[in-house]
Amino acid sequence: MEGLVLAAKVVRDGGILSYPTDTVYGLGCDPFAQPALERIIRVKGDRKKPLPVLVKALDEARRIADFSEQATILAAKFWPGPLTLVLKAKAAVPRVLAPSGTIGLRSPNHVTCLNLLDLCSGCLVGTSANRTGMDPATTAEQVVSELGNNVDLIVDGGRAPLGVASTVVDLSSDFAIIRQGPISREELQKCLRNGR
Repeated sequence: MEGLVLAAKVVRDGGILSYPTDTVYGLGCDPFAQPALERIIRVKGDRKKPLPVLVKALDEARRIADFSEQATILAAKFWPGPLTLVLKAKAAVPRVLAPSGTIGLRSPNHVTCLNLLDLCSGCLVGTSANRTGMDPATTAEQVVSELGNNVDLIVDGGRAPLGVASTVVDLSSDFAIIRQGPISREELQKCLRNGR
């Protein structure tokens, strides 16, 4: 826990860190700290897509984005877990996080990450810990090899259990799968049909 307290201090002080999740290692900072956001984009290199945000639970997510009935159903079923929901961002969200007015949100099913989120006011940027175009890191050693001294702290939580990036569903206008991951289209559609 001592390491997580230090990690949370790095975030509060405007730094960036890498940390384990259930899918892959994340690269994160305070989502409302503009200089840290810009630094993450530089570390990633040639990043064109918006930066997703990890949340401890639905309450934190609702402060960042507008939740439709569909989004609420999917979050209730698959959070915490490997599902990222792309939703309309609230006005207070920094433009660098939501350049087109939408934001990706996920609650990870990983105790270390959830404890870290708890110490960081419930949310952290959650892009994968790798340079754009490279495979996401699944261990702290891979983060060191890929990003080296470009991060202020790496939280070593062992190998990421799933080892593959989350399923991404865009619900900002209609239902569209942006990236196929551990949760299939069939599982998502069944959940929406059943309402749970």
